[in-house]
Amino acid sequence: MQDSLAAIRVAPPSAQPHACRPGCAACCIAPSISSPIPGMPSGKPAGVRCVQLDQDLQCAIFGDPQRPACCGGLQPAAEMCGDNRQHALLWLTTLETLTQPEPPVP
Repeated sequence: MQDSLAAIRVAPPSAQPHACRPGCAACCIAPSISSPIPGMPSGKPAGVRCVQLDQDLQCAIFGDPQRPACCGGLQPAAEMCGDNRQHALLWLTTLETLTQPEPPVP
């Protein structure tokens, strides 16, 4: 787990804006989404591709009011996106794992 923590180190937000990487869509695959999404009324489990991703890995409901607020709130950043899609998937998957609630104690 220590290696995972090193991969997820949170740095101060970058002053430079960071654009989405074409063909990435890590933020539409790695995290879970608890809000309803058109075509996924119960939300989306972590690691599952959002049904709203088109063949070019673009959001089909970008700018639509039905798009969950959490999607618009997750903004690309150099710390999250890194230099490639694999970095973004690992970073987001690790963050998802580290932020899961503790299971109830029996």
